Formats: sequence, structure tokens, C-alpha cells
Amino acid sequence: MKKIPDMERPYEKCLKSGASVLSDAELLAVILRTGSRGENVIELAKKILYHSGGSGILALHRFSMEQLIRIRGIGRVKAVQLFCILELSRRLSKAEASKSVSFSSPASIADYYMEDLRHESQEIMKLVLLNSKGRLIGENEVSRGTVNASIITPREIFIEALQRQAVAVIVMHNHPSGDPAPSSEDILLTERIHKAGEIIGIELLDHIIIGNNCYRSLREEGILQKG
Repeated sequence: MKKIPDMERPYEKCLKSGASVLSDAELLAVILRTGSRGENVIELAKKILYHSGGSGILALHRFSMEQLIRIRGIGRVKAVQLFCILELSRRLSKAEASKSVSFSSPASIADYYMEDLRHESQEIMKLVLLNSKGRLIGENEVSRGTVNASIITPREIFIEALQRQAVAVIVMHNHPSGDPAPSSEDILLTERIHKAGEIIGIELLDHIIIGNNCYRSLREEGILQKG
């Protein structure tokens, strides 16, 4: 492994000046600890960021385990280390958001689930279940793949809600493009779920679409009418 001059070693830099002074590559290097044959750990970290397609450290969320392992110098151990750090960052973000989440506020809900959904490479639909006091009693993944009104049925949406005795639900899904603007399919699905909920006595409070650090609420936009 090629050696890094003492003054440029990210571990020592962090001890001396704090983690905030480290570049993205240096932060990755501290996690990876070692490089590979012919390249030091910073060079290896830079190669990972290069493979992100120019999106930088944010694109690490989009790597699969297999994609990471295909990068020369990244074995299973390093790939697992990176995956665990990413999961830790996601949980930290969600734990912070949980302190102030209000399920009557679309912005608060979107903030709470943002890190769960915004990095996903395919559409994922979640169902949030609430009790009579508007408190969370459960959540589950309804579908993974294209969110399509002809594929997802109201039965799939409400079977869990009925089992958990929920009185209201919130439907949420992501747009991997980063643009949360609702499609015609999103609107059609919302209308079908809303009508089914009225029949069985479970209110659809909102359908929230998550983009890249942004969201759209069909309730806020008047597409989903209360009552």
C-alpha cells in the first residue's frame, strides 16, 4: 500500500483539528482504514466517490453491496463497513426528526420519513397507521417498484389498517427522480384509496410524495379533500 505523509493522514488530522476539516474522501478513508495494493486509502476513497457518477458522497446511498464489491480494493468487509455507516446516519437523522414529528403536519411527516425514502432507486410505498388520537401505531411497506393504481389495490392498503384497528392512514411514496410532482397515476390511486376508506370507515388523511429533500402533499394541494 502506498503510504500517506504523516501530516496528510486523515486520522491524525481529525485528532488535531476535528472531523469537520476532513474532505469527503478523507472521511471515507477513516472508515475504510486501509487501502489496497498499489493505492493508499485516500486514493481508494476517491475512487469510490468517482464511481458515484459525479454525485459525490450523497450517491453512496444508491450503491448496492454488489456494486461496492465490484470496485477494486473494496471487499465484503469494507462494503459492510460502509453500509453500516450509511444505516447509522439514516437512523440518526430519523431519531432527530422523531423528537418533533406531528402526524397532522405534512412537512413534519415528510421530514421524519425523508431519509428512509429519498435515496431509494425504485418507488416504495409506505402506509402509516394512526389511532383515534392521531398517534402512530404502525407502519408497513405496501409495495416496492412502480406505484401504479392498476397494481396496488385498496384491499392491500386497508388490510393492515383493519388488523391494527387504525382509524386513519397516511400513504406515502418516493419519486427516485427527485421530483415529487404527483403523476396522474398517483392522483388516481389516491382517489381510489380515499373512496374505499370512506366505505369502511378509515380516513385517508394524506398522500405524501417524497422527492430529494422536498415533498408534495396531495391534501395541501387540494387534490385530496377532507371529509
